[in-house]
Amino acid sequence: MRTRDLGFLLAFSTAGLPAGAWQLMRFGVPPELAAWFPVVFIFGVVPWIDALCGDERRNEDDAAAVIRLEHARYFPTLTALVVPVWLGLLAWCTARFATLDSLPAQLGWVVSTGVIGGVLAINPAHELIHKSTRWEPLLGGLLLTSVGYAGFKVEHVRGHHLHVATPEDSSSARLGESVYAFVPRALWRNVRNAWRLEAQRLRGRGRSTWSWRNEMVAWCALWLVLMAGFAWAGGPRSLAFFLAQGVIAAATLEVINYVEHYGLERSLIAPGRYERVTHRHSWNAPQRYTNWLLFNLQRHSDHHAVARRRYQVLRHHDDSPQLPAGYATMFVLALVPPLWRRVMNPRALAFRVPGETGMF
Repeated sequence: MRTRDLGFLLAFSTAGLPAGAWQLMRFGVPPELAAWFPVVFIFGVVPWIDALCGDERRNEDDAAAVIRLEHARYFPTLTALVVPVWLGLLAWCTARFATLDSLPAQLGWVVSTGVIGGVLAINPAHELIHKSTRWEPLLGGLLLTSVGYAGFKVEHVRGHHLHVATPEDSSSARLGESVYAFVPRALWRNVRNAWRLEAQRLRGRGRSTWSWRNEMVAWCALWLVLMAGFAWAGGPRSLAFFLAQGVIAAATLEVINYVEHYGLERSLIAPGRYERVTHRHSWNAPQRYTNWLLFNLQRHSDHHAVARRRYQVLRHHDDSPQLPAGYATMFVLALVPPLWRRVMNPRALAFRVPGETGMF
């Protein structure tokens, strides 16, 4: 194992942010401010740490070393450990929420928990659902269900990766589209498409759509069980917190999708047929620290080129579209559409199909 791979342990550091916020309250910081500490850290401090840690552009070129890394138990163990860490953190955050009295503090706590869910729960789930073992996709589905977005497990693998950078894709933002228009559309279409894809799969096998063989039925049943558990443990207030943090987590994911695919497109080579997906059809970012936090998610270009490649051996491509900063910075930038367009439109246009005005 390379020494630099120990950095992936930092992925668990976000789990400590709510405890840090709670300590600030104990030290006298008003809850209305302290509850927002995780959000301030992720979007205000992480960009500075990125700048201090620099970029990581190196790839492992030795074939034997790549095979060893692919089969090292350390890496899937880390993503599997996220499950108990996140579920324990979610329960703890729910219990703390019940003690907050002011609306600003409650709002800050919900948003902070949801954003951490987008980072700590959904991002490892994204890695897990792509794998071919039996247990990893199940763990990924469990993480996604804990934030009420289990449809991502179906639509992302069988929809997004097939249609990325085309008008058919729910998670590819159009050039000029604001994040505020994109996120509601993506949330609705991803859930709808997940149900449609499962119905098509089952009908093709001559089975009923409404059965336990339908992944969406099974995951929704588990989601209802979780809802009942939170309601039983803490009443309507805990149930409301559980639902709200899931909405924030899913929205956080879709803002990242917006950043990862904004304005890029694949060439139409025949009616209804597009060029093959390559590493030039999604945005790449080399910031070392954020890639540790996100299990190399920012090497997204290579992930779309080889979807089942494990995160530890994802490759950096200099000729991929390159983001000007890491995900935390780009997330905030996306929330200011005029500034986002000024920064990103020229870059996106440089990678659009020569001679075309755009399919979107």
